[in-house]
Amino acid sequence: MRLDWALYTDLYQITMAQAYWASNKIDDRATFTMFFRDYPFNGGYAVACGMEQLTQMLADYSFSQEDIDYLASVKSPDGTRMFDADFLKFLMDMRLNVDIEAVAEGTIVFPYEPIMRVSGPIMQCQLLETMLLNCVNFQTLIATKAARICRATHGMPVAEFGLRRAQGTGGLWASRAAFVGGCASTSNVLAGKLYGIPVSGTHSHSWVMSFESELEAFREYARSFPSNCTLLVDTYDVEEGVRNAIKVGLEMRQRGEKLSGIRIDSGDLAWLARKARKMLDDAGLIDVGIVLSNDLDERTVESIMDEGTPVNAWGIGTRLATGYDQPTLGGVYKLSAIKPAGSNTWKDRLKISESAAKLTMPGVLNVRRYFNEDGHVAGDMVYDVNSKIDASEVIVDPMDPLRQKQLKGKRNVVLLQPFIRNGAIVCDKSFTDAKVARNRASEQLETLDETQLRMLNPHTYPVGLERGLHERRQNLVAQLRSIDR
Repeated sequence: MRLDWALYTDLYQITMAQAYWASNKIDDRATFTMFFRDYPFNGGYAVACGMEQLTQMLADYSFSQEDIDYLASVKSPDGTRMFDADFLKFLMDMRLNVDIEAVAEGTIVFPYEPIMRVSGPIMQCQLLETMLLNCVNFQTLIATKAARICRATHGMPVAEFGLRRAQGTGGLWASRAAFVGGCASTSNVLAGKLYGIPVSGTHSHSWVMSFESELEAFREYARSFPSNCTLLVDTYDVEEGVRNAIKVGLEMRQRGEKLSGIRIDSGDLAWLARKARKMLDDAGLIDVGIVLSNDLDERTVESIMDEGTPVNAWGIGTRLATGYDQPTLGGVYKLSAIKPAGSNTWKDRLKISESAAKLTMPGVLNVRRYFNEDGHVAGDMVYDVNSKIDASEVIVDPMDPLRQKQLKGKRNVVLLQPFIRNGAIVCDKSFTDAKVARNRASEQLETLDETQLRMLNPHTYPVGLERGLHERRQNLVAQLRSIDR
C-alpha cells in the first residue's frame, strides 16, 4: 500500500482546512514560524535536523483518491459525515503553493529563534504544521543528544546502536539524526543503506552462549571476520573473557590477522577497562582497542573520561536513540502574520496566553547570526524581513527586556534560506545531505564559546529581537490587552 504523506497530520488540521474553505479564506495568506522554547537536555544549544525527510514528504504532496475516500468515511459524533463532499473535491485538486525558508540541516540553533518559516495560503500552511513539527522536533532532539555525547568522548568514535530500543520505525530517523550530531556509525543496516551512514557492529552474548565455551565462540567469530573482529568479553566473566580474547588475538597475529578490539558491556566500565588494558598490553596486544557500552549517555561518558579510562570507542544505544532523559524537543509552529486576500500588507499576529513563556513573535521573521573577530558567534537577531533594522543593531532578550546587546559592525549571516518555493524543492542537496550536515554541525559547534558547550549549567547564548521588532511586540501586547501606553 502506497503511503500518502498528506494524511500524516492531526485531524484538527483538516477540520480547520474545511473551516477556512467554508469561510472563504482560502486566498488569505499567512506566515507561520517554527521554533522551540527551552534548551534540550539542559544544555546550551541544539542541532537542527529533519529537513531531508521533509523534502521527501513534500515533493509530491497531494491528496490521493484513497485519501479522499478515507476522509469521506470519517464520521462526526452524531454519525453524519464530517467532511463536505465539495471540500474534499477541492482538497483533491489542490496543489501545494507555499514558500518555506529553513536553516540548513546541522545548523546550531537556540530557543525562541525561527528555524523554519512557512508562507502561503493559510489553509495549506495549516495542513503542513503536524508534519513539519514531527520531522524536525524528533530529529533535532536526537541530533543534539548525539552532539553532546560525541563532545564528551573528546573525538573518540561513537557507534549508535539503539534501534532495538527505539520508538518503532522512528529508529530510522534516530540513526540518521545521531549521525548528523556526530556519531561515526550506526548498527542500523537500513539506515546505512538509505542515508549513506557507515555501519558497524560486533556480536551479542547469544553468540557466545551458543557454543560450549567462550573461547570456541571467539575463535569461530575470528575465522568468520578476520579483518573486522571485536569480541564481547562480558558474557560470563570479564577477566576470563579478556584472557580468551588475548588467546584468539595472538592466534590471529600468527595468521597475519589482527584482533580489532574487545567490548565491555556491563559492570564498572572504568575499572574493567583499565584492567583489560593492562592484560592486553602485557600480552603484547597494545594495538587492540577497547569499546565500552551499557546504557551510556553524555554524563556517564564524561565521568568515565574524567577518570582517564583507557578506551578507544563507544557504543551508545538506548539513551541516544530514544532521547532518554527528554522525550521531546517541544518545538511549536505559530501564526505570526497574515495578509488578507486582495491586500499587499502583512498584518502582525501574536499569541499572548496566560504564560509569559508562550508569548510569540509577530512578523515575517528571519535570523541574523553575528560573529566576533575571532570567528566565535556573538549573538543572534530575530528580525522582520519587511522592516528596516534599527541602525544600532541592538537585540532585546524576548524573555527579559533588560537584557540587551549591541551587535553593530559585526560580520553576520542570514540563517533562514530558501527551502521550498511555490511548493517545489529549491534547496540543493548540500542543504539536507546527512554527511554535509554532520560536518556543518561540527564546524558550527566550534564557533561556540566553551562556556556554552559545557554539560553543567552552560552559559546562555544571546538571542534577541531586533529592537524595533521588540517595541512592535510590546505595543501589540498592550493593544490586545487593552492597555494604555
